Amino acid sequence: MLYFLLPAYNEEGNIGALLDKIRALSGQLPRYRVLVVNDGCTDATMERIRERDGLMPIDVVTHETNQGLPASLRDGIAAFLAAASNETDVLVTMDADNTHEPGLVPQMLGNLQPPHDADIVIASRYQRGGQEIGLSLSRRVMSRTVNLMLKAFFNIPGVTDYTSGFRAYRAEALRRVAGAYGPRLIESTTFSATAELLLKLRSVGVKAREVPLVLRYDQKRGQSKMRVARTILDYFRMMVRVAAARRRAPGATGR
Repeated sequence: MLYFLLPAYNEEGNIGALLDKIRALSGQLPRYRVLVVNDGCTDATMERIRERDGLMPIDVVTHETNQGLPASLRDGIAAFLAAASNETDVLVTMDADNTHEPGLVPQMLGNLQPPHDADIVIASRYQRGGQEIGLSLSRRVMSRTVNLMLKAFFNIPGVTDYTSGFRAYRAEALRRVAGAYGPRLIESTTFSATAELLLKLRSVGVKAREVPLVLRYDQKRGQSKMRVARTILDYFRMMVRVAAARRRAPGATGR
């Protein structure tokens, strides 16, 4: 079973198009469900979702107030692990702003199967064939700098994009890292949560692969929710915290 996790906060101009692209792929996908985390939306995001009720299988986890991406990831992963009936079930996480193309998902799923047998597949802007379209120079520089820093201190073989939120995870890998870290699985308060999860997966010995991602920021409607200065500071804090946590986690390998 395949699950899509879409954390959403005020994405009325984007989430409908993304859901339609997922539905158009139905013939190329195994049986699937979409898990939307409504992170306290105050616009018409839920209306766009309800318009597709009955056309595709969608479940909604609701936050009454906006709690941010870390809480949305944490609660979405918990919902997936509660629903997953098989350790080979897969969770695909995507941004709900229509910057990730779901047409990559069949290729990502293929990398979870023999002969590759990855535990996590990342859609990477930095693999050959990857691009960033419509992203500002400052955001490109920040992303590249953070990724180089993470790779220098927490090298994961085969990984170039530590901050991409477009990923496919085996249920077994997520259950393993959730068991190792418990309530400390995601402690970040900003967008660094995606990198934190990857670094903690590294500590329990996952096998990672990547496919090239063309990030389509030109398709996003509305302003970015990222606060650059706060996010950079949180990356530094997260790296220190993860380095300490991997020594404490009972299931960690300490690699």
